[in-house]
Amino acid sequence: MDSLSQAALGSAVGLAVMGRRTALWKAALIGAAFGTLPDLDAFIDHGDPIRNMTFHRAASHSLFYLTILSPALAWLVSKLSRKAEHFKHWLAAIWLILITHVLLDFMTIYGTQMAIPFSNYPFGVGSIFIIDPLYTLPLLFGIIAALIFYRSSGMRRNALGLSLSTVYLAWTVLAQWYVEKITDDYLTQHDVTVEQRLVTPTPFNTLLWRVVVITPEGYAEGFYSLLDKTPQLNLKHFPRNEDLFDAVQGNWGAERMAWFTHGFFKMSEDDGKLMITDLRMGQEPFYSFTFVVAERVGDVWQAVIPEHISENPDIELALGWLGRRIGGDIVDPPWLVE
Repeated sequence: MDSLSQAALGSAVGLAVMGRRTALWKAALIGAAFGTLPDLDAFIDHGDPIRNMTFHRAASHSLFYLTILSPALAWLVSKLSRKAEHFKHWLAAIWLILITHVLLDFMTIYGTQMAIPFSNYPFGVGSIFIIDPLYTLPLLFGIIAALIFYRSSGMRRNALGLSLSTVYLAWTVLAQWYVEKITDDYLTQHDVTVEQRLVTPTPFNTLLWRVVVITPEGYAEGFYSLLDKTPQLNLKHFPRNEDLFDAVQGNWGAERMAWFTHGFFKMSEDDGKLMITDLRMGQEPFYSFTFVVAERVGDVWQAVIPEHISENPDIELALGWLGRRIGGDIVDPPWLVE
């Protein structure tokens, strides 16, 4: 999730555990700091954009490593605050803050390698977009209320904010399951041969869902809103150019992306450059992660240091379409209208 959501979650958890044992501002501030701690790995340069992407949310998000680290962090906080008797409470607070950070990231589609060192598999439920105000706002209201109102009353409001945000996460899983069921029924009824399929929410909401289907011919994309009157996906089909992937076997960047995306990728060629695109984040033709991984030298694709390229849609057009489509208006994105 975004840094604000993670800081808010850490702050709310810090208040819930330590709010009656230390100054409220201190519990909130320390909670926010530890809530953002695992994401500081984003500042580590691993050498190229693909490494930076696929090593983010790796060791820093390991449930095992964070559990081992928690006692040392709790000792440091209790030592600096000169309240050694609060060590066990800070231990509980810091462990919960770090673990809930990882579990919240796990709910997004990006990929969280939380089982390191036992497995580097990038887990992701994909039921919530990386920024979702309906998740974050209850946390912020609870934190603000805890800092403003009388301690007991504020603590109840903070607990309510945590409860509402958790209930919202449960709602995202339920909504995703419902759209997955509609998707599977639709694909069966229309005899679509499916190798893989993915259902994720569109930006900032859990009413409009994006469906990606990998087929033998390529991939298809469609959208379903919970406000749609009929379960129609209106799939649009696109090529994946798998032959280009076959042509660069042994290319670390391409193979790393194929692994990290669980196979939800496409290949493309432009002006002698070979690119791989993560199909999970974004929508056709605008994606968050596209990397140049090779250049043509004669008849051979030669590996290059990966280069991140991106193209973004017109924000006004995108938000306009998003609002209409959430409301149940079956209309294609303006950039795909023929």
